[in-house]
This record gives sequence, structure tokens and C-alpha cells, in this order.
Amino acid sequence: MNIYVGNISRTATEQDLKDAFAAFGEVSSSSIIKDKFSGESRGFGFVEMPNKEEADKAIAGLNGKDLKGRPLTVNEARPRTDRPRTGGGAGGGRGGFGGGRGRY
Repeated sequence: MNIYVGNISRTATEQDLKDAFAAFGEVSSSSIIKDKFSGESRGFGFVEMPNKEEADKAIAGLNGKDLKGRPLTVNEARPRTDRPRTGGGAGGGRGGFGGGRGRY
């Protein structure tokens, strides 16, 4: 089962996550999502546990519990949905001086 973990402290490591969840059973993987430009934690991550029963116990046992000074938000991860791309960021197709109108 894939488990979403939110409100992760910036000082927490993937090993800290793995250790917390390992108290409830086998952990396949743990990851903290990082900003692609700065490399800093975005404050959430995912833990994969192969046994659903152990995963459910981990969710119940760790949701709201403190890890490195912050209460975790823990629940079953929802499947990722494809979001439509919004062309934002580049602005319109009008270039240069005066918004594409002639100079004179």
C-alpha cells in the first residue's frame, strides 16, 4: 500500500520516515518529495508498505504523531490523476514593443 505522509519537518530524512513506519511492519520504500530547483523538502512524502494490514496500523498509529517537532498527516495515498496542463507562465503570443503593434 502506498501511504501519503504530510507535514514532514524540513529536518526529517527518508530514513527517519522509514524507521517510524518500520515499527508497524515491513517498509518497501520511503521518499520525501523535494523541490526540483532548490533541492529542499516540500514537506510531504510517501511510504510503501507491502502488507495492507500493517499499513493500516501504521496510518492509525502515526497520523497526528510528532516527528522531528511536527505532527504528521498520514493516510492512504490516492492514485495520481493526470491534470490538464494550463499553458500558464509564458504569457500570450504578442511579443516585443507595444504588444505586437507597429512601432509608428
